[in-house]
Amino acid sequence: MRLPLDRAVAASNGTLVDGDTAPDTLRISTDTRSIEPGDTFVALHGERFDGHDFAAQAVARGAKLLVLDHPSARVAGVPAMLVDRTNDAYLEFARLARELFDGLVVAVTGSTGKTTTKTLLAQLCQAQFGDRVLAAPGNENNEIGVSRLLLNASNEAHDVVIAEMGARGYGDVAILVDIARPHVGILTNIGEAHVEIMGSRERLAETKWALFSKGASAVLNAGDEVSIARAAMLTQQPRWFAAVASEPAPELSSLFDPLTALVGERCLLARDRGVACEYEIHSHLPGLHNRANLAAAIAGALQLGVSLERLIPEIPALQLPQGRYDRIAVEGGPRLIYDAYNANASGMIAALDAFAGETASRRIAVLASMAELGDESQSLHERVGAHAASRVDVLLVSGDFAAALARGARRAGLDASQIIPVRDNSHAAAWLREHATVDDVILLKGSRKYKLEEIVEELYA
Repeated sequence: MRLPLDRAVAASNGTLVDGDTAPDTLRISTDTRSIEPGDTFVALHGERFDGHDFAAQAVARGAKLLVLDHPSARVAGVPAMLVDRTNDAYLEFARLARELFDGLVVAVTGSTGKTTTKTLLAQLCQAQFGDRVLAAPGNENNEIGVSRLLLNASNEAHDVVIAEMGARGYGDVAILVDIARPHVGILTNIGEAHVEIMGSRERLAETKWALFSKGASAVLNAGDEVSIARAAMLTQQPRWFAAVASEPAPELSSLFDPLTALVGERCLLARDRGVACEYEIHSHLPGLHNRANLAAAIAGALQLGVSLERLIPEIPALQLPQGRYDRIAVEGGPRLIYDAYNANASGMIAALDAFAGETASRRIAVLASMAELGDESQSLHERVGAHAASRVDVLLVSGDFAAALARGARRAGLDASQIIPVRDNSHAAAWLREHATVDDVILLKGSRKYKLEEIVEELYA
């Protein structure tokens, strides 16, 4: 989005210096590697960098205006906008971009499934909007990522913008919503992720529920107790989604209306104002949790006005984002399933449930620990270990809470000989090379900090 210079200066409360040659409209950039001639370079502060160190490089690559909070970083002869803090100015530029955008904005948040739901929704929306859909890349879901998305939107190229909103602290979603002002908000679930940094489950729920604080129409999970309890707080009726193994299920109650539900692997149930219709679908997404993400995406697309007649033919071709239940073939070795982009208890359990449906001589799970669970760390790891006991034949455990994973599995009946503690990824890979066969299937699941992709790399080597 190109921002009018005068409005950008006003929005950031900035001071324009040597502005006679400043561009009339601003295309915002924060990365000298992708800067284009005529761009405005904003010198952001990061944990490991300071954009002011690259101001001269930005000018050399074509920047015509610098946004700085260190006047000493000015480049002679180049206009500068001086602000109190460049990171705050960047957010204000994004807020202005949102004001200028004429299309629809959707925001997705939740404890699990955000990136998958966003990715599926973007693919589904193409059925009506074609290539005029802009979705956040990867999991760029913090203040900088959401701001970058809005600044990359344009009325000439986009009709729909799909933002992902994460929360690393109490109140974070409210900040993002205030910038993005979504028309539709999809809340996948409210689980236990980040309980440690939020302080309590109630504060976690408050943070996620801020998705609707600026009037977004709600798309809610009919299987999520917190969403059910809080739905009465909304000013407009929510649209519900669900995924169930079979009927009957509480999530399919007539109280949830309108409802979009996947029943089993082949049936889509759509209810609106008491009228229910069933459709046969063909989805290749593994696990009930991914079918719930698909149901959320379908419900979100319906909320945007896309018809089921357009959506259903798109379902067979849908693809999960990278790092989510990726099937990897190792020549002459066992099948691998890499699902270690990140992990919390709900996600671990869902992945194990999907894994239980794999056909193989043995199902071997490599579970690394989870992070940021606070006082509940031990109990949640034991819970995951206990869940694994009935779904795997061999369990490798690693990380800070490996003992709790093993303890939960033993208590749930998995024999001690089937539980293998491993020191690190190299140890896990060595065990797999020695003991796993071509007839086995292996699940890699754990927190991002444990870098389980190293196991894949070693097995490929």
